[in-house]
Amino acid sequence: MSPAKAKAAKAEKTAKVEKAPKADKAPVEKTEKVAAKPAAKKVVDIKDAPQKPANGSALSQEKLISVLLAPHITEKTSLAMQDTNTYSFRVRRDSTKPDIKAAVELMFNVKVAGVQVVNETGKTRRFGKLMGRTQDIKKAYVRLAPGQTIDYEAKIKA
Repeated sequence: MSPAKAKAAKAEKTAKVEKAPKADKAPVEKTEKVAAKPAAKKVVDIKDAPQKPANGSALSQEKLISVLLAPHITEKTSLAMQDTNTYSFRVRRDSTKPDIKAAVELMFNVKVAGVQVVNETGKTRRFGKLMGRTQDIKKAYVRLAPGQTIDYEAKIKA
């Protein structure tokens, strides 16, 4: 096909496709917009709501036992045990204060007055040519109610 014939065919195709004239649209009356009603709030019966234990922790006993990893005994914590009745533990990094409180109360049968938590970052160490890093740990300082004590050795022997 020659270029002249191609142009003629193209012009013929475009001429055949003509747009139909637009029909006159009737004017649309403007009406006030009605605001949609807010969705009704779902009412939950207190009986159906999920229940949390009284101590604030939502973990089962099996999970609570795994919260405390080991007692953290140093000179500083030994003095704190004598002076302020505060015991320190290494705990899991994902544990919360209510979890720690519930775990101590469950494992040692004592009343906990308060819990303070310290996130300790790992130190960088050198292994020959390679640089390494020790693990991050989380420590919990647990203050017991007056008159309560924890005997670590009695729990280990039992």
